[in-house]
Amino acid sequence: MAERDREAPQRCCSYHTVQRRLPVLRWLPQYSLGWLQLDLIAGVTVGLTVVPQALAYAEVAGLPVQYGLYSSFMGCFVYCLLGTSKDVTLGPTAIMSLLVSSYVFHDPAYAILLTFLSGCIQLAMGLLHLGFLLDFVSCPVIKGFTSAASVTISFNQVKNILGLHNIPRQFFLQVYHTFQRIGETRAGDALLGLVCLAVLVGLRVMKGHIPRIHRVELLSVRISRLILWATATARNALVVLFAGLVAYSFQLMGSQPFTLTGETPQGLPPFQLPPFSKVEANSTVPFSEMVQDLGAGLAVVPLMGLLETVAIAKAFASQNNYRIDLNQELLAMGLTNLLGSFVSSYPVTGSFGRTAVNAQTGVCTPAGGLITGTLVLLSLAYLTSLFYYIPKAALAAVIICAVAPMFDARIFRTLWRVKRLDLLPLCVTFLLCFWEVQYGIVAGILVSGVLLLYTIARPRIKLSEHGVLLMQPVSGLHFPAVESLRDAMHRWALAVSPPRCVILDCTHVSSMDYTMVMGLADLLQEFQKRGVTLTFSGLQNHVLQVLLSADLEGFQHFPSMEEAEKGHGAELDGRRRVLLHSTSENMLPASGLIQ
Repeated sequence: MAERDREAPQRCCSYHTVQRRLPVLRWLPQYSLGWLQLDLIAGVTVGLTVVPQALAYAEVAGLPVQYGLYSSFMGCFVYCLLGTSKDVTLGPTAIMSLLVSSYVFHDPAYAILLTFLSGCIQLAMGLLHLGFLLDFVSCPVIKGFTSAASVTISFNQVKNILGLHNIPRQFFLQVYHTFQRIGETRAGDALLGLVCLAVLVGLRVMKGHIPRIHRVELLSVRISRLILWATATARNALVVLFAGLVAYSFQLMGSQPFTLTGETPQGLPPFQLPPFSKVEANSTVPFSEMVQDLGAGLAVVPLMGLLETVAIAKAFASQNNYRIDLNQELLAMGLTNLLGSFVSSYPVTGSFGRTAVNAQTGVCTPAGGLITGTLVLLSLAYLTSLFYYIPKAALAAVIICAVAPMFDARIFRTLWRVKRLDLLPLCVTFLLCFWEVQYGIVAGILVSGVLLLYTIARPRIKLSEHGVLLMQPVSGLHFPAVESLRDAMHRWALAVSPPRCVILDCTHVSSMDYTMVMGLADLLQEFQKRGVTLTFSGLQNHVLQVLLSADLEGFQHFPSMEEAEKGHGAELDGRRRVLLHSTSENMLPASGLIQ
């Protein structure tokens, strides 16, 4: 025992354990000049993408544009040390910005506090190895949420394309007021926004049709393709730069037909504690009241942030043939948000779009994030004065083009073809997210949970005739299934004349709880009163031990179904006759399964 106690700290401090907690130590000793070149290209490319997107996503979150940049660099540095995916980039995203706008009342103080608390929750989940909780959010719920978010975010930007002001943020009111005031559209904003949309869509389509570069081709051909690829990849930055130059030209001529971003504070954010209270005009809002105001956001924001990051990391790990550590990803995400709150960040997560750009540019290690983070810091230090001239219509076009692909219309058709019941959580999530995001997500998870519990409460049971009645559950038996099993036993064995002996084949039963054991005890007594037997076969060792420990009266067990049949002395004709049964029509289905 003492030896084991001495070995425990050694294992905790072993180099292998340190490597697990600091994944940078795995790839840093092997780092090469070739990797540096590719990481540099990837970092610059992602940096040119993240700066305009950060400005735009701050608008979605309802915060001043500089907070988008404040949120864009901490994840780059933290993930380089702690991340297990070479491709993932952390920063502001459309979905997280939408969630933030739902909980922080357009107030940076609430946004920063939400970042701090989300980081603490995510960090705790990682340390406690609670990543498995994410498995309870089903794919239909995720698809329903992301599709609704795509529609909500896109329509939220229509007002900036049209140059409308004072439009409510609630989706249904937003739709009503936008169409009611469409006559107030500013021609300059609308024209610029549509042009930016057309250019972004054109460059996106062009990128998908650029042939791969081959070394055997002429140098001029390779260079031209590389220029086209770089232009299409950095399209967000180029469109925003073009729009800003156009707006600046009009400003020099003494007129301004566009709605501009306006003054942006220059310089890096101060490194300070997150606001644990908030001073208002005549009072102070204490920490406890701020937490109450954040409400469901303290559960929804960290959960969805982890879900988005893990989903992206898994997708690119599978695509590029490497593995990720789920709990380590939770630690990286939690520490990013925790430290980000000290530099005025709002909650961040993995970005699918920027991660895709990172992977396509051939990034080799998370070190590419160091270049991206440095570009964001340089932008904050020296370029914020230029952000004044960026038209809001151009940023709106960037957002719409970024979130439009998130709407997956094919999922409805796919689920209709594969499993129609899964359309229920999908549609519930999709529709309720237009009312309130948190209601849609929670309702979708609850509906998915009810569907899951229904299959536990009504387990499928295969019935067949072997001289005696053979009942074979095809999954575990837990307490919600007690009544279902009792009803099946009564209907097919005890309520018939004469009563029939039953063999309960538990070959597929991998677990059984106490309530089910007590239910089986009652059934054994009922069978004994009718003068017939209930016999068990094929019990796995740990399930058998549970039943033996309960010391059930009249309990009989045989290792296999054949031995159980011999024990009953049944005369078999060598043929297996499958009965028809339906729980709703007193008939067995042709498959011999009841549920």
